[in-house]
Amino acid sequence: MIHKHIEYYTEHLKQDIPAGLVVFLVALPLCLGIALASGAPLFAGLIAGIVGGIFVSWASGSQLSVSGPAAGLTVIVFNAIEQLGSYTGFLVSVVLAGIIQIVLGYFRAGVVGAFFPSSVIKGMLSAIGLILIIKQLPHAVGYDKSFQGDEGYMNETASSSFNELFDAFNSISPGSSLIALGALLILILWEMPSIKKNSLLTLIPGPLLAVAWGIGFNATALQWFPEFAVSGNHLVSLSITANLGEFVDLFMLPDFSFLSNPQVYVIAVTLAIIASLETLLSVEAVDKLDPLKRIAPTNRELKAQGFGNIISGLLGGLPVTAVIVRSSANINSGGRTRISSFLHGILLLLSILFFTQLLNLIPLACLAAILLHIGYKLAKPQLFISLYRQGWDQFLPFLITIIAILTTDLLQGVLIGIGIGLFFIIKTNYHKSISLHHEEGHYTLTMHKDVSFLNKALLRQMLNDIEENSTLLIDASKAKFIDFDIEETLENYLKTAPDDNITVEVYGFPQDQLIHSINLTTPQILPKKLVERRFTS
Repeated sequence: MIHKHIEYYTEHLKQDIPAGLVVFLVALPLCLGIALASGAPLFAGLIAGIVGGIFVSWASGSQLSVSGPAAGLTVIVFNAIEQLGSYTGFLVSVVLAGIIQIVLGYFRAGVVGAFFPSSVIKGMLSAIGLILIIKQLPHAVGYDKSFQGDEGYMNETASSSFNELFDAFNSISPGSSLIALGALLILILWEMPSIKKNSLLTLIPGPLLAVAWGIGFNATALQWFPEFAVSGNHLVSLSITANLGEFVDLFMLPDFSFLSNPQVYVIAVTLAIIASLETLLSVEAVDKLDPLKRIAPTNRELKAQGFGNIISGLLGGLPVTAVIVRSSANINSGGRTRISSFLHGILLLLSILFFTQLLNLIPLACLAAILLHIGYKLAKPQLFISLYRQGWDQFLPFLITIIAILTTDLLQGVLIGIGIGLFFIIKTNYHKSISLHHEEGHYTLTMHKDVSFLNKALLRQMLNDIEENSTLLIDASKAKFIDFDIEETLENYLKTAPDDNITVEVYGFPQDQLIHSINLTTPQILPKKLVERRFTS
């Protein structure tokens, strides 16, 4: 068994290693950006990324999901740190949130993930793609007013994000723009069939080449064309540790004296619920994107995230969730197993220990180009066309989810999308549960599946449409459940049908239902063979 597992992971190494490298390049600025927006130490974001990669990837049941600090929690974290007045006190809430998530996993709360409509998940992914494009375009042209690494609107409004986008085009940096355009060109070329067919070129990840291009261009510009060089806040900025001792000093322990503060428990419950919802949404989205169509066990995922939050909290890191942008980057870069996520965690750790000086040479425009490319893949025009062709009951929840996320935030937008999705599900069931067929004075009223009180108005309308001096067959053989309101409506109709000279024949009702509750000779219980002959004639 162990041998088979090892073989499974080794056979996918050629896809997982490049994917892990891409996820690392995407995760690095995201971890820093989320920490900054949360009002936490920058290193706290990197700790969460390392924990998500090294520990959660193996505890999780998902092969492709990537965990780390999430943009959706930034406002909660920022307010919690301010409320408690201590980051080490906040870490206690993170540890407690992890324990709550493990309990939720054992109580099988992961079943909630099955209730997210497919159109809403697709809308969420497209919205994330559009957010990446909106938020990364300013960085691509060298306008770095806000910190690199936004994967959500964070604590900004939609209008300020669009304003920043327009402001960016009035402050274009030629160096950053050329770096971003070159990187995008490389990424697009690397998707071409001619490149993919070349076994030698496929060994080089496109994003790695894009980063190498950025570093090379900037080094050349510094030497020969200073007006095109980028520096300062246009480059990655990591704290450089001189030795292992300085690195260890960056970690923080929770201050457990805060256990006496009731607010710690309120924050812990809030973190556990929001982080669990984000995780379940991300896992559902990853299952949709997984080229091998694997389904992750959601209860195990909650336990894995709880385990990750306990470790992250004990080491001084931000809360951990499964995150969509990094998971999407993993899948779009060819990742196949959990090795890619694990590798990204290892690379985050090694980069802080040994490679900070090299990483600080990377222009942010390169990383923006990688995220722009991922954003386009998530929000392809073909996806909008495909959903439109599937009908309004699929397209409207998809479109409204996108608009809601762009104008509010991820969770609020998804909840609005789910509400719209449920409306269309109820509407579809409302019309499909009952049908009325008319042919030459004979009507057949068929109940196709479970019929509830929601179908009462439709049933009344159909019964009113039956003309005088006709025959009605009520067929309930396909219905597994018939609500009392439906029975009552039919019973009332059976009593009044003779007044309009309507002959009613009933088939498929249990013997203790409908017929025995009234004392009439007009309705007939038809034998099955007679009804089958009637349907086939």
